[in-house]
Amino acid sequence: MELFLNKWGIPPEVEKLVRQRDKRCVYCHCNFSNKNRKTVASWEHIINDIKITTTENIVLCCVSCNSSKSTKSLKEWFQSSYCLNKNITSDSVADI
Repeated sequence: MELFLNKWGIPPEVEKLVRQRDKRCVYCHCNFSNKNRKTVASWEHIINDIKITTTENIVLCCVSCNSSKSTKSLKEWFQSSYCLNKNITSDSVADI
């Protein structure tokens, strides 16, 4: 049986690589902080399929962005008022 260290079933090696790569929110680029609930780091599946646990689909983003995106596709989410207000576009998202 494979050991997973988080409730999302992300393999430990993927979790380690993502934590090393994503030091700020991949969407709005805010610094993660435990002092403000909105800026706490959270796991995000870019394609909302919990079975896709690769470094290309798993990122860290702030709770605020994660809550806003919810189950929307990126294309749909980029058109939301949240993204428009924060200038989040396909061009502004961090490379993963």
